Formats: sequence, C-alpha cells, structure tokens
Amino acid sequence: MTFQKLHLIAAAAMLAAGAAQAAVSADEAKQLGTTLTPWGAEVAGNKDGTIPAYTGGLAKPPAGWSKDKPGVRPDPFAADKVLFSITAKNVAEYADKLTPGYAALVKKYPTFRIDVYPTRRSNAFPKAFQDATIKNGTRCKAVDGGLSIQDCHGGLPFPIPKTGNEAMWNTVLRYAGHAVVMDTANWYVDGGGRATLAARINSIQEFPNYDPHATSAESSWKVTANYTAPARTAGEGIMVVDPMNYVADKRRAWQYIPGQRRVKLAPDLAYDTPAPNSAGIVTMDQAPTFAGSMDRFDFKLVGKKELYIPYNTYKMGAGGDDAVCGPAKLMTANHWNPDCVRWELHRVWVVEATLKPGKRHTFSKRVYFLDEDGANATLQDMYDAGGQIQRVGFTLNKPMYEVPAPLADVFGTIDLISGSWLIQNWDFPGSKGIAPLDKIAPNLFTPENLAGTGIR
Repeated sequence: MTFQKLHLIAAAAMLAAGAAQAAVSADEAKQLGTTLTPWGAEVAGNKDGTIPAYTGGLAKPPAGWSKDKPGVRPDPFAADKVLFSITAKNVAEYADKLTPGYAALVKKYPTFRIDVYPTRRSNAFPKAFQDATIKNGTRCKAVDGGLSIQDCHGGLPFPIPKTGNEAMWNTVLRYAGHAVVMDTANWYVDGGGRATLAARINSIQEFPNYDPHATSAESSWKVTANYTAPARTAGEGIMVVDPMNYVADKRRAWQYIPGQRRVKLAPDLAYDTPAPNSAGIVTMDQAPTFAGSMDRFDFKLVGKKELYIPYNTYKMGAGGDDAVCGPAKLMTANHWNPDCVRWELHRVWVVEATLKPGKRHTFSKRVYFLDEDGANATLQDMYDAGGQIQRVGFTLNKPMYEVPAPLADVFGTIDLISGSWLIQNWDFPGSKGIAPLDKIAPNLFTPENLAGTGIR
C-alpha cells in the first residue's frame, strides 16, 4: 500500500472521528455556569447597558397567577412603558438592529411599528435541565453530517454551538418541560384585512428528550392535534413524530379525515408542504419556525448579533386584555396590531440556511435568529427563488414561570408579497391557553388513538 493511500485512509478516519466529536473541549465548557449561563448565554450585559446582565429570570410565578388556570398568565411587566417606537420614518436609524425582513416590513406599511420596551431577561430553567446541559457541552455529539445527535438527554444539546446544525438542534430541542397541552387557534388575515378563524385546536406536544423518567430518547418531538372549529375542519386530526436520527429514521406522520373515517399515513406532511389549516403560507418545517430534518439546506452559523425581537408577549395571550388584544383588535390588515406585541433588545444567534444544489424547497434561503437565552428561533427571513425576501416568520416568547421554561409555541408568517399573514397556536383571550402536562398516556401517540379522538 502506497504512502499516499495510507495518508488518505488516515485522513478519512480523522474526518469520521471528528464528525462524532463533542462540540467543545472540557476547558471551553468551563465557561458554562461562570461567564456563560449553563445553557450558553452570555451572563454579562452589553457595553451600552441596553441589555442587562442575566440574574436568574422569572423562576417562580408572580402574584395573580393561579394553579387552577395554568395557561392563563398575568403579565409580570405590565407596568413597563415603551422606550421608543420604530416606524417607516426612523427605521434607517435602527436598521442594524432589525432583521432585513422586518426592516422591509416597517418600510412597506406605515401602519406597522415596533414598540421597544426595557429588556427583561426573563427565561429561567430547572436545575436538572441546567446540570444536564452543562454535561452535554462535552458529551453530546452531532453525527451524520449534523442530521443526527447522540448522548444529549435531559438538556440543551449544544450550549456552545460551533455549527449551524448544532444551533438548529438547540432550537429543535428547546426546553418547554416534558410536555404541554394546548387549547389554541390559527387565524388568517388576507391581503384585504379580512380575518378568518382557520382552526381551533386541542393538542398535546411531548419533548421526549426531557422525560424525567428516561435516560435517552429516540424521538425529538411528538404532537397530536384535533381540530374542533370551524365546521369545515371540525373532526380532523394529525399526528407527527420526529426522530433524533434522521439517517436511520424519517418523520412519521398520520392524518385523520372525517369523510374517509380512517387514519392514513401522511408522509407529505414535511418540508415545504403547507401545514394543515394554515392558508398555505406556513410550511410543515416551520412549526414552530423550524422542525424536521435539515437535509435540504446547508446551515451556516453566522455569529451572534444584538437585535430587537418580540419578547415577553403576555399582552396577546390567554391572560391578556380582551379590549386590546382579542381577535377583533389583533387581526389588522397586513400584520398584527402593533399595540399587542412587545419588542426588546436581545442577543441572538444568526443561522443562514441555503438550499443545497439539487434539492427542492419553496425557499432558496432562510435566515434564523435564535434567542441566546432560550434557543427558540424568534424571527426568520424567507427568500424566494429569485433571492428576494418573500415572507417573515415570528415566534412569540413568554416564559411559563410556573415550570420554569420559555414558552415559544405561538408562531406564524407575514407574506410581504400578498399582504396576508397567519398566526398559529395563539393562546387567545378566552382560551385555556398552553399549560405544562405532567403525565403522558402510554398510547397517546398511536394511530389508534388518533382514530379514536376524531369526530365521525
């Protein structure tokens, strides 16, 4: 065997080993719990003092919260006042702290504005999650080109991400407790400003990575949803199970349609297939903001940036003020009512996803902006085949202080071309909202159970 062949074999072995290495060294991981929080956010504030130091977040419920109504959360920051507003008149002054998509939205619509409030680093996490995340800093591995992960149970997989795939695995496995039960709705507003209830949904989401009674998980996310309104969708149901290993396994999905009276496999409920009852402007891999396999895009970790993002959005949730943020007020033409959304300055990880050669997707590029304090993808810019920003995505964050954990399941899309927009999983005033769930029925995520809960 020639020296050249030996060299190539050795190089290949090194690459294979490197592909399964943990993200950081033991020395680098020592930052976790010191200069970095256990989940990797910078503890210190910024040099301008506009982002404060992290001091523990909302680790317990404020006065006014009731355990009898866990999905109804009073706003702990209701007394905060708007510092300033960004409009079409002054957007150039703040463009460096806006995503390109939202800067374009401000410029396009004189009715849209961004109300900036004091920054409250409110996210908090249980000690077990923090301890597991610190361990994951050196034990968790990304394999199969970043399509799969190993040895990451109980915590955020990559508290110090080094690649775009690692950062996206963080948002896929963002912490929201073991499971949540949801009484929510999807609302669609067309380009003329007409609001329509797209769906009322009863659903349960499980995050097996955070099962306190397990030491590993084969699935990253499970959801079962039943649609109860409007009449045209009542009785429908879907179920999705995503794996940890996208090479050995694929997304499994089922759909129940009352007219057919049976559950059928739905392999098309993935990638850029329009999500059910989303008026065609939200894709299945955008639920919320990103879900599913990363095999169609190259994900590049661009770095960290200070941006204005929606944060602590209690005003528009189940505990909100009906007079301000009920459907009649929130659903304005072309975008939500700016009175209903609080924005703050936070540090985010920027991940640029570019469509791989030979792969198909509605979007040629997507840019994600991941909150460093919660790992959720708060905002997203979506580019069409011509390289123009077609849509912007959003995920609205408000901590579930009773867990404690960030709640980042209210999401949606604004279409800059058509002027239409959609909000999904909105825990609107009058609903039971989104609440933690302690126990999962053993047969919950099965086709038989989906058939049994459907309406015939």
